[in-house]
Amino acid sequence: MFNYIVSQLVNGVTLGGMYALIALGYTLVYGILLMINFAHSEMFMSGGYIGLGVLNLLSNKAVQAAVVARLPFLAFLQSARTFFTGSTIGMILMLLIVFGISAVLTGCLGMLTERFAYRPLRNAPRLCPLISALGISIFLQNAALLWIDNSIPFPSLLPTRDFGFGITPIRIFIIVTSLILLFVLDRFVSTTRIGKAMRATSQDQDAAGLMGIDINSVIALTFFIGPALGAVAGIFSGMYYGVVTYNMGFFPGIKSFTAAVLGGIGNLRGAMLGGFMLGIIEALASGFISSGYKDVIAFVILIIVLIFRPGGLLGESVVEKV
Repeated sequence: MFNYIVSQLVNGVTLGGMYALIALGYTLVYGILLMINFAHSEMFMSGGYIGLGVLNLLSNKAVQAAVVARLPFLAFLQSARTFFTGSTIGMILMLLIVFGISAVLTGCLGMLTERFAYRPLRNAPRLCPLISALGISIFLQNAALLWIDNSIPFPSLLPTRDFGFGITPIRIFIIVTSLILLFVLDRFVSTTRIGKAMRATSQDQDAAGLMGIDINSVIALTFFIGPALGAVAGIFSGMYYGVVTYNMGFFPGIKSFTAAVLGGIGNLRGAMLGGFMLGIIEALASGFISSGYKDVIAFVILIIVLIFRPGGLLGESVVEKV
């Protein structure tokens, strides 16, 4: 029984790391714009597809041959494939490239979304950006379904060895990387000048603008960081479950929003705490009750928190203005 409980806890922390990364995107946008970006779950999906595409471009012989036939200047990738797939250093470098390119491209997609779908509606009633976010979500889902594929296998990159208690290389990789990214983001927002500008903008946009802060640039950066973290979580999901799908962001997106509310939406550390708590609760519910009820339990938790503590466990990050 003890081994089973520890195994479920490890599984829960793994899921919690992914939920926390996605939840940060929700809480960053809400903290600055008081808006729920429901298209954020599709940034998670886009990151998974982009990461898989970059991975295949670097390691898949058939994909490389098809690409080189159209773009001959990329022929060097064929000679580099052996290095990426045949050595530990090459594998590490390939992972860094996959995560880096996916994060940057997905972050740019988030910035484009903000520029053309949200910025023109910044002074409109709050319902308008919400409808726009839902439209972007539906568009990206259908674009992936029609232009790419509804489901693509994600190759296994790490050994499947079990060290005991459900601890595997992929789970170690996800947990450690998630914790590092969460720590870096927390330090970035807390200590850097750009982070201080983000906090000032979240407190009072007009006052921050009068103090010389470029509000549009701060908001654009927020829409870059959130989707970039979501892209990392999307690749984690592909590696963990072995597949990426056009609708893979739906349930993780809702659960991550639940995690953000659970910890205190608008509060970065609250989103981190909520993500790990929700992952652990879901894993324990799946292990001791039924896997069919894990989603129900997640949404019941959301309802309970909204009723009894709408500000979340760590409180909503709102500054009183006088």
